[in-house]
Amino acid sequence: MTATRRSANATAWLISDGKAGHEAQALGIVDALGFAVDVKRVAPRGAWRALAPWAPVAPAERFAAPGTLFAPPFPQLALAIGRTTMPYLRALRRRAGAGTFTVVLLDPKIPLGFADLVWVPEHDQLRGPDVVTTLVAPHRHSAAKLDALRRTPMPAAMARLPEPRVAVLLGGPNGDYRFDKADVERLAASLKAIADQGAGLMITASRRTPAALVDAMRRLSERGKAWLWDGRGENVYPLFLAHADTFVVTADSVNMCGEPSVTGKPVYVFHPTGGSAKFDRFHASLTARGITRRLPEPGAALETWSYPPQFAADAIAAEIERRMGGN
Repeated sequence: MTATRRSANATAWLISDGKAGHEAQALGIVDALGFAVDVKRVAPRGAWRALAPWAPVAPAERFAAPGTLFAPPFPQLALAIGRTTMPYLRALRRRAGAGTFTVVLLDPKIPLGFADLVWVPEHDQLRGPDVVTTLVAPHRHSAAKLDALRRTPMPAAMARLPEPRVAVLLGGPNGDYRFDKADVERLAASLKAIADQGAGLMITASRRTPAALVDAMRRLSERGKAWLWDGRGENVYPLFLAHADTFVVTADSVNMCGEPSVTGKPVYVFHPTGGSAKFDRFHASLTARGITRRLPEPGAALETWSYPPQFAADAIAAEIERRMGGN
C-alpha cells in the first residue's frame, strides 16, 4: 500500500517485549505504513513483570520523565505487542491523549478500551468494534521485497540444488505440540522421500527443533540433496520465501505457517502429536482457503496449487490509516 503520512518524516513508537517474532509482526505494519520506527524495548522486573498486563509502570522507571526511554515528544502512532508492554501503552495513552494513535497487536488479556485499535488473527476469538482481524499474521516479507530478492544472485549452496526447490521450515515442541520420537521419524522419512524424488530441499531449523531431526536433515545435506542452513551469516529465510516452489512447514508456529502464503505457492503442513483448539481453528482456516494441505505420507508425489497471496500487514496498515484519518 501507499501510506498517507500524517506529517513529514512521521515516526512510530514500537513498544516491544524484545521477542523477535513479535517485533517482526509489528515492523511489517510499520513498513506498510511508511513510518520511521523507534523501537522501545521494555523489561519490567519482579512484581511489575508478574502482574503485567494489569499493573502500572513501575514508579522507578519515571515514565515520560526527561531523559527516560519514553520522554516526549510523543509519536503520532504507537504499537505495542506482548503482555509486558501493555502498562507502557496505557501510560502513553494517558499522557499523549488523542495526539497519539495507539495500536495493540495480539489479545492484550485485559478489557479493551485503552487503545484505539486491536489486531488479532482470525483464529483468536476476541472481537469488538475496535478489533480488526486477518487470516495470517503480519510480517515484513512483502511481494515487492521478494521480487527484489529474486533478481539478486542466489547463494551458491542454493543455486546447486535441483528443482523444484522446497523450503522446509522446522519448528519444534512447545506448549501445544510434542514432536515425539515417532513424529520425528515420520517427518524425516517424508522429507527424505521428497529429496529422493528429485526435489532440492532448503532447510532452516529453530532452537526448538529436536536434535534427531536436525541430524537427519544434516545427513540429507551431506548427500547433496538439501541445504541445511546452519544459522551463520546473513539470514537466508527471506531467500527461501523468494525462491521456493513449494513449502513444507511444521504446524507449531502461526508465523511459520502463515508467512509462506505471501507467495501464493503450495504450503504443506506437518502435524506432530498434540495441538489445541486455537491451532485447530487456524489450520482449518488455512486449508479452507486453499493455502495449505497436510504433508502426505512418504512416497506420495507433491502437488501444485495456487491461491491469492496473503499479506496481512497491508490490510492492518490500511485500517490504521483509515482510523487515523477519521474516515
